[in-house]
Amino acid sequence: MTLAESAAIILWIGITLYAVLAGADFGAGLWDLLAGGSRRGARPRALIDLAIGPVWEVNHVWLVFCLVMLWTAFPTVFSSIMLTLYVPLGLAAVGIVLRGSGFAYRHVTTRFAARRAFGAVFAVSSLITPFFLGAVLGAIAGGRVPLGGDSGSPISSWLNVPGVFAGVLAVVASAYLAAVYLVGDAHRHGDAGLVAYFRVRAAAAGAVTGLVALSGLIVAGDDIPELFDGLTGRAAPLVVMSAVCGLTTMVFMWREVTRFTRVLAAAAVASIVWAWGLAQQPWMLPDQITVIEAAASPPTLWAILLAVGLAGIVIVPALALLWRLDQASALEIDDLDDEALANRG
Repeated sequence: MTLAESAAIILWIGITLYAVLAGADFGAGLWDLLAGGSRRGARPRALIDLAIGPVWEVNHVWLVFCLVMLWTAFPTVFSSIMLTLYVPLGLAAVGIVLRGSGFAYRHVTTRFAARRAFGAVFAVSSLITPFFLGAVLGAIAGGRVPLGGDSGSPISSWLNVPGVFAGVLAVVASAYLAAVYLVGDAHRHGDAGLVAYFRVRAAAAGAVTGLVALSGLIVAGDDIPELFDGLTGRAAPLVVMSAVCGLTTMVFMWREVTRFTRVLAAAAVASIVWAWGLAQQPWMLPDQITVIEAAASPPTLWAILLAVGLAGIVIVPALALLWRLDQASALEIDDLDDEALANRG
């Protein structure tokens, strides 16, 4: 394995972690949006706050990691993407900022109207942000990003069939992940009502995600034949694995089984990410530049890999500890009882 391929694999790991961790946070915001009025949606929103409160900002570490990794290890590809896709990337960045602001301020404001407004900002931003990030990936996979100093259309490069399908897939996959994760959180808090509530939504979101993914595969056959050939050829085992994990998760939801469902849901989404990467191999930008051609010089790659290794020694244990404390409910300052819901206004 070359240095360039090692850097590409590490980049793909970062993309995968962002998809399955931050994606679930975005999906939780979507369920917040669809929870209903202040009375009917109080308990689901309380669980969402408990679930994502300790980790909602931490998961953006992986986005920063991916951007820095792409910028330093594959600078030509980074500049090409930024030159063409600055509109969806900029809108995604605005969405991330507004989402964080909405989530933070709705917990400190004491006025009901302001709490409701900030909640709406959080929820809507959780919907649009994964759409624009998915549209960026769709534009790249669809070959809409010219190489080098030539910029593509700032609008039609991503606002097209592959971009829209990828954006919608990112939204529904995030909703699917969040619902499955929230079933586990509701079970951990001993709330049977919320377990049933999110179990139905997890099964529905899983079915929608599968249909969108299948439709996207059909669209790729017409619009991106090279990607379609890769997905139905060398990446086919990963596509099948994603389908099997997704279907198994839905069966578990139907049979009220919560064990292993988070792992299965994450594997279903991660398999799609890796299927795309394998199908596009060896290209970084389809039919324009390969992984090896796009890579920085060997000394730079060695320095990057060393930095990643050192960062992993520091960051991974810290994130593992955070996750362990979160799953042990050691970081929660509120609860799902009636008094806590009343204090939330």
